[in-house]
Amino acid sequence: MSNASPAAITGHKPVNSPAQVLLASLIGTTIEFFDFYVYATAAVLVFPSLFFPTSDPTSALLQSFATFSIAFFARPVGAMVFGHFGDRIGRKATLVAALLTMGISTVLIGCLPSYAQIGVVAPLLLSLCRFGQGFGLGGEWGGAVLLATENAPEGKRSWYGMFPQLGAPIGLLLSSGAFWVLLHFISQEDLLSWGWRVPFIASLALIGVGLWVRLSITETPEFQAAIDKEERVKVPLVEIFGRHKRSLFLGTFVALVTFVLFYIGSAWLLSYNVKVLKIPFVEALEVQILGSIAFGLFIPLSAKLAERFGRREILILTTALIAVFSFALAPLMGNEGGIFVFSVAAMALMGMTYALIGTALAAPFPANVRYTGASLTFNFAGIVGASLAPYAATWLQANYGLSYVGYYLLVAALITLVCIFASGKDEV
Repeated sequence: MSNASPAAITGHKPVNSPAQVLLASLIGTTIEFFDFYVYATAAVLVFPSLFFPTSDPTSALLQSFATFSIAFFARPVGAMVFGHFGDRIGRKATLVAALLTMGISTVLIGCLPSYAQIGVVAPLLLSLCRFGQGFGLGGEWGGAVLLATENAPEGKRSWYGMFPQLGAPIGLLLSSGAFWVLLHFISQEDLLSWGWRVPFIASLALIGVGLWVRLSITETPEFQAAIDKEERVKVPLVEIFGRHKRSLFLGTFVALVTFVLFYIGSAWLLSYNVKVLKIPFVEALEVQILGSIAFGLFIPLSAKLAERFGRREILILTTALIAVFSFALAPLMGNEGGIFVFSVAAMALMGMTYALIGTALAAPFPANVRYTGASLTFNFAGIVGASLAPYAATWLQANYGLSYVGYYLLVAALITLVCIFASGKDEV
C-alpha cells in the first residue's frame, strides 16, 4: 500500500490533530486490552477455584482456560458486526459502540456470584460475559488501527499504526499491576473472596475516559472520501469473501506466531509459574510486569526500524528470531533467573512483531472494506493462534514436557514465515 498522506490521496484536510488521533487510538486499545488481560490473569489466579471447583487443580485450570478461549471465537463475530458498520457508517461511532460492549461485559464479570453461591450457572454467566469481551474487542482493534493509519502523514503509516498496538503492553502492565497492588494490601484469601472483583469494576473509570476521547474525534479522511465518492459497499463481508479471500487467508497466518508467542509468554507462563513451580502470586506477577515493559519498549523500536528498512523485512527477521528462540524455551524455564530472561526475551520479540502486524493486516484491503478485512484477519489469527495457546501449552507441558511447548512455537513461526514470503510487498 502507498505511504502517501491520506489527506493528499483524498483531498481532505485532516481535522483531527496528530495528538488527538494517536491518543484516541492508544487509549481505546489500552482499555480494551486491560479488560481482556484482567480476565487472563484472573483465569490463572482465581477463577479455577471460584468457578471450576474440582479435586484436580490441573483440570480446574484447563476448564478456566477453556472459558478464556471463548473470547477468541467471539472476536470474529464482533469483527463481522462492527466491521460492517465501521465500513458502512464510519470508524468513530463503531469504535464507541465497541468500547461500551467490552466495558459493560468486564464490569459484569466483577459482579458475578461464584460456583459456591449459584452452582453451574456461575461458569455459564462467566462464559457469556467472556463472549461479550471478545465480541467488543473484535470490533475495537481494527477500528483503532484504521483511526491511526488512515490519518497518518506520508511515510508514517508504520509509526502511526504502532500506537494502537501499544495498548496491548500498557493494558497487560495495568492488569498485572492491579493484581500485584492488591496482593500487597490484602491477603490471598481476601483476593479470592472479594479483591479479584476490584480491577473488573474499576474499569468503569477507564471507560469514561475512553468515551470522552473517542467522542472528540472526527471521521478519518480516507473513509470520508469513500463516502463522498459513493464507494461504500452494501455488505462488506460479501466483498471480503468474494474478492479478498487470499489476503484474508495469508494475513491470518502471517499473524499466527504473534498470538502464539504472546499467550505462551503471558497467560501460560503465569500459570506455569504459579501452578507448576509454585512461585508466589506476587513474584509471578512481577515476571509478567517485567515482560510487559519489554513488550512496550520494543514496539516503537520496531516501528522505527520498519520505516527505515521496510515493514516486511523486519517481520521476516523477527519471525526468524522467534523460531530460533523456541529452542531456548525449555532450557530457560529450568530456574527462576531463566524464567525472567525468558519473559523479557519473549515479550521483546513480541513487541517487534506486534508493532507492525496491525499496519500489515490492514495494507491489502481498500478503504471501503478495510475495517471488516483487517478485523477479520486479526481475529481469525486469534482463533488459530491464541484461543487454544494457553490450553495447548499447558497440555503439552503436562504430557510431553517443556521442549514440546517450544516445538509448538517453532511450528507457528515456520508457518508465519511461509505466509509472509507468499505475500507480496504491498500485502504486508
